[in-house]
Amino acid sequence: MLTRGLFDKLLWLALLVLAAALVLVVVRAAGSSESAGSKVLDKAMERAMTYQSRVALIRELYGPVETLLQAGQDQSALLKLAEIEKTYPGEAHGQILKGSIQARLGAIDEAVASYATGVKLRGDYVDKENPLSRRTEIGRVVESGLQTVSARLAANPDNRTAQATMKQLYYLQSRLAGGCE
Repeated sequence: MLTRGLFDKLLWLALLVLAAALVLVVVRAAGSSESAGSKVLDKAMERAMTYQSRVALIRELYGPVETLLQAGQDQSALLKLAEIEKTYPGEAHGQILKGSIQARLGAIDEAVASYATGVKLRGDYVDKENPLSRRTEIGRVVESGLQTVSARLAANPDNRTAQATMKQLYYLQSRLAGGCE
C-alpha cells in the first residue's frame, strides 16, 4: 500500500502534468485560431480576386461581340460569338449573349433556351448585385415569352417545342424570383 506522503506527491505530480497539458492546449488553440482567421481572409481575398479576373476576362473576350451589338450588327455578332465559342465552349456569358441576340432577332424559343443554359451554368446573371447581371433583359424576355408561348400552347397543346420553352420560361421565372436550382 502507498503511504499518505507518496500518494500526495503522486496527486500533485498528476495535477502538474494536467495543468501543463491544459496550458499547451490553450496555446495551440490560440495559435491555430489566428492562422484559421487569416486562412479565411486569404480564401475570401482569393475568391474576390478570381472573380474580378473573371469579369475582366469576360469583358475583354466578349468586347468585340458587345461592340457589334451596339452597332446593330446582330448577324456579325452571332458569327463572332460562334468563333469565341469554339475556343471557350460552354461559357455562360456566351450563352447569355446568344440569348440576347436571338431575342433581338425575334427567335424567342432559341433565346429562352440560351438564357436558361447560361443561367444554369452561372446563376450570377440573374443576381441584381452582379456586375455582369442581365436580370432586366432576361425578365423582359420571360415576360413576353410567357405570353406568346402560352398562346401557342393554347392553340396547339401538343406542341413539344412550346412545352419545352414553357418549362425553361418557368425555370427562368423561378430564378428571377430568387429560387435556386
